[in-house]
Amino acid sequence: MRREDIRNIAIIAHVDHGKTTLVDRLLQSTGVFRENQQIEDCVLDSNDQERERGITILAKNISIRWKDTKINVIDTPGHADFGGEVERVLKMADGCLLLVDAFDGPMPQTRFVLRKALENDLKPLVVINKLDRDGARPHEVLDEVFELMLELGANDEQLDFPVIYASASKGFARLDPHDDVQNMDALLDAILEHIPAPEVDPDGPLALQICQIDYSNYVGRIGVGRIFSGEIHEGERVLVIKNDGTSFDATVKKLYTFEALGRQEAREASAGDIVAVVGVDSTDIGDLYTCRENPMQLDAIHVEEPTLSVVFEASTSPLVGQEGDIVGGRQIKERLLREGDANIAMRITETEDKRGMEVAGRGVLHLSVLMETMRREGFEFQVGRPQVITHTTEDGTLMEPYELAVVDVLNEYAGKVIEIFGTSGGEMTSMVQNEDFTHLEFSIPTRGIMGLRTKILNATRGEATLFHLFNEYGPYRGEIGGRQNGSLIAMSTDKAVAYALDSLQARGTLFVGPGQKCYEGMIVGENAKAGDLVVNVAKAKQLTNMRAAGSDKGIVLAPPTNFTLEEALEYIEDDELVEITPQTIRLRKRTLNEKDRKRNR
Repeated sequence: MRREDIRNIAIIAHVDHGKTTLVDRLLQSTGVFRENQQIEDCVLDSNDQERERGITILAKNISIRWKDTKINVIDTPGHADFGGEVERVLKMADGCLLLVDAFDGPMPQTRFVLRKALENDLKPLVVINKLDRDGARPHEVLDEVFELMLELGANDEQLDFPVIYASASKGFARLDPHDDVQNMDALLDAILEHIPAPEVDPDGPLALQICQIDYSNYVGRIGVGRIFSGEIHEGERVLVIKNDGTSFDATVKKLYTFEALGRQEAREASAGDIVAVVGVDSTDIGDLYTCRENPMQLDAIHVEEPTLSVVFEASTSPLVGQEGDIVGGRQIKERLLREGDANIAMRITETEDKRGMEVAGRGVLHLSVLMETMRREGFEFQVGRPQVITHTTEDGTLMEPYELAVVDVLNEYAGKVIEIFGTSGGEMTSMVQNEDFTHLEFSIPTRGIMGLRTKILNATRGEATLFHLFNEYGPYRGEIGGRQNGSLIAMSTDKAVAYALDSLQARGTLFVGPGQKCYEGMIVGENAKAGDLVVNVAKAKQLTNMRAAGSDKGIVLAPPTNFTLEEALEYIEDDELVEITPQTIRLRKRTLNEKDRKRNR
């Protein structure tokens, strides 16, 4: 039977297509907030990094009520690097609300999330958003969405999708783009009409699969999942079946349902609803809570394998401990193992030499979010260059991950972009040109993507957008050209002096400013030529009572280049490291002493 008083829907979209803003408007339209209540934009982006980066990183559950129906809304990340979040939470939904920008149309990461939704047999409801944007082309975008669904193998029922035209920022949703409706009712009604109610067996044995893990300092691990069959009660003894087939008994100490933006304690919950359970201390993603007398079986949650790995080590910098509170290798190991328990899209293992922890993820952004979280918690550590994860086929062929990269660029710079991709191992698969812009698509090894964004923005003077996502494994492409320029390396441990930096400006681009602490082996700039150059950043002006023309000239320094974590990870070479502290991101050589570096060559 179907439970008509509930709808479970996931909202999926490319980064920055207005997904979180749309959720804000749905919350307002259904009376979650008072009319005079002051609220922040992007209510669900509660994580500091989500607000700073303007993206959704963690999937979140809320509920709204419309015409006596409870709508459980799952806000999913739009970036393919966080695909592990997307893949597991889609198991809780019966339909998906596909949000597409009325100007940009479907983007590469729309393809990724939509493919996962179609594979889970979710019924799509298409929302063409930002209808008020200059250059909006809703009818052309609708055709592009239909073609994308055909390409991804949607069935006839999925292809017969309803369409809503909206502007989340203006607060309206319409059945026709030319209507003058100024509310969100059309979208809410479409959810009730077109998204199927959950199919349940209320009288069957309990089957609750955990799709998310939350953590509380007071009650420990909290399992969040959907009830597919039966009922669950507070205080009930249940059988927990792990992914590896092992099982044990546990007691449901607390039970919560999702109401509005929070959780509401419940005595019981039945099939079709999404709940949070407290009491199973070792619960993991994919665990099945079921009846002890008549256990059920459900398909395991499958998450695609990581494509990049990086090694975390305790910092060996001369400045270690000056900015971070937690610097020990054991504490870093414990923190990473804790992350591995909740984040099934990451694979975390100890290195063979026991000196560090290897963390494998879906991309540089996926890995850097973990690093940023740890540095904000007070950790200080160092990481090497991300390495692609390769596979060997049965016939001995070495395979590596390939990405689908999409670039939109002004026509005058298209040739430069094609040249950059060519030197990075990319092959152009599509090219569409209109009056102003050229749309380019490439197949490129993940290794070639490293540092590509910076090269393209420099070559096009910032007039290009680049998006990429994992596509498939293909034959190993061989050597791909790395960074052409060498590094400027500090020769001693001291503070940088403006006088010394002034003379070094002609040698290349500086990464440090006056007064900044430097140490032997630290990378303080990029050499204008190939090869590394050891420099003295602490050289002071000689004091003399002799006067000469030009000796008192004013020192004018260009602002130093500051790296984000993603830029630093993509910039370094194999013999270099990124040192990460709560306050600073530094680049350094793996071997600090110059004589030792020469000996190791």
